[in-house]
Amino acid sequence: MSNISECLTGHIETLLKSRNKSIIADWELKPASVLVPLFLKEGEYHLLFTRRTDHLRNHPGQISFPGGRRDEMDASLLETALREAEEELGLERGDVKVLGELDDMFTATQYRITPFVALIPYPYQFKLNPDEIVSLVEVPIRMFLDPALLEIRYRTFYKDNVKVYYYHIGPEPIWGATARIVRHFLDVIYPALNF
Repeated sequence: MSNISECLTGHIETLLKSRNKSIIADWELKPASVLVPLFLKEGEYHLLFTRRTDHLRNHPGQISFPGGRRDEMDASLLETALREAEEELGLERGDVKVLGELDDMFTATQYRITPFVALIPYPYQFKLNPDEIVSLVEVPIRMFLDPALLEIRYRTFYKDNVKVYYYHIGPEPIWGATARIVRHFLDVIYPALNF
């Protein structure tokens, strides 16, 4: 990794660790976590997503980050995210450098998601779990900064009118909680972003 990319990674880590994280303290929500994999490819940062299989009970066929519900055996939500990434992608936890946490997010399916941003090596020999994951989706961060690829819709949720983000990148949009996590990541990394 070049000195410039190490500097940028260090900057992202500093931004994540120096902020006050927002926590959802609703104990009725089911705890879950995701890994937000960040990697350097051809000189630019990308985010890694998965396309879920169509037969899964929750969020079938959607583009998402690797992750899932916390098991009783998991010592922490970080442990959940690392375990799920290993089970879904074959991404070994020893190959992951956690840079920090983003704010908790909730889903319409009653989950409280804690996202962990992590630097991963590239290229990597992923081993996809065919019961859960159809394919991987690599997206350069610069694409998320293009306002032409972002659609904002409004939806009523518990009597509130909330923004629902849709990033139209590739054949399937990135939307829902995953898009909110991306948007929040961008807000942290690029605080002057204004769209």
